[in-house]
Amino acid sequence: METKTLPPASILESHFGYWLRLVSNHVSTEFKRALNTRHTSVAEWVVLCQVHERPGITPGELAAALSLTRGAISKIIDKLEAKRWITESTSPADSRVRHHSLTRWGSRVLPELQQIADRNDHTFFHVLTEDERVTLQRLLHKLIESHASQAVPVE
Repeated sequence: METKTLPPASILESHFGYWLRLVSNHVSTEFKRALNTRHTSVAEWVVLCQVHERPGITPGELAAALSLTRGAISKIIDKLEAKRWITESTSPADSRVRHHSLTRWGSRVLPELQQIADRNDHTFFHVLTEDERVTLQRLLHKLIESHASQAVPVE
């Protein structure tokens, strides 16, 4: 009877996924911690950015844009409304349709949160030259496009 020899186990550090996850964990953990100082979650920040970029967006549009369930979006919207950072209005054409926009407070807090994101990026990526950052971003976009991934990271 012939015995099969299994290939040697791969070394963890030889995998790109390992390095991507290691960097991602560090970047996202620090970002989450920094946002917590403003009593904000990553998901709230992402939704706030979407509402800023698309005033009047509906919960369904948010759910589709972020690849989240309507229930998950509803919970995030409730938190942002409780903070008075976004407001809801009813569609004149259909009273069942709700539109969301930033409030004055939401418009004031968003630049503060963006500064937190910018500082976080700087902390982790300042060691790269501008050319290296551009190349890294181009390569990451290429990977995402090749796998048709559209999900926006919210945690």
